[in-house]
Amino acid sequence: MLTDNSCQIRRAVQADLEQLLSWRNQSQVRAYMLTQHEISMDEHREWFERCSQDPTRRLMIVEEVGAPLGFVNFTGVGSGAIATWGFYAAPNVAKGAGNKIGLTALNFAFDALMLHKVCGQTLAFNEASIRMHQKLGFQQEGVLRQQHKIGSSYHDIICFGLLSDEWSMELRHSK
Repeated sequence: MLTDNSCQIRRAVQADLEQLLSWRNQSQVRAYMLTQHEISMDEHREWFERCSQDPTRRLMIVEEVGAPLGFVNFTGVGSGAIATWGFYAAPNVAKGAGNKIGLTALNFAFDALMLHKVCGQTLAFNEASIRMHQKLGFQQEGVLRQQHKIGSSYHDIICFGLLSDEWSMELRHSK
């Protein structure tokens, strides 16, 4: 378990499944996900089992003083030292929780996972996620135009990247 001030990050375990599913199925979370339907417990268990057995995935929970703040997923962790992250805050956490989740997760990515680069993608209408990526030092690397269909509309996806040398000690502790 790694600590960033009052926050810790740990692997998600089977005992976290109900809580994670509850968070993920909240309308304010689903509205910004690529998969927006309400997920069943069976579908959630299958996803968790598949991801937990994949050595290139890390399913993590960020906590502050033992209280869960949110979920972080790293995909593609391996010899290339480049991974993609996804995250969401637990419903009803205090303002600023997203920043704490981001700081803790990125410290973990660069210090524990020894990543060279963390990539992120967000739907273009998710302004809060775009602002968070920018605040954490990510650079916009591109736009996948009309890449994802939701209902009858296509939406752009914004691609971000953050290199380990951009994630300096100053950035890690000043946000």
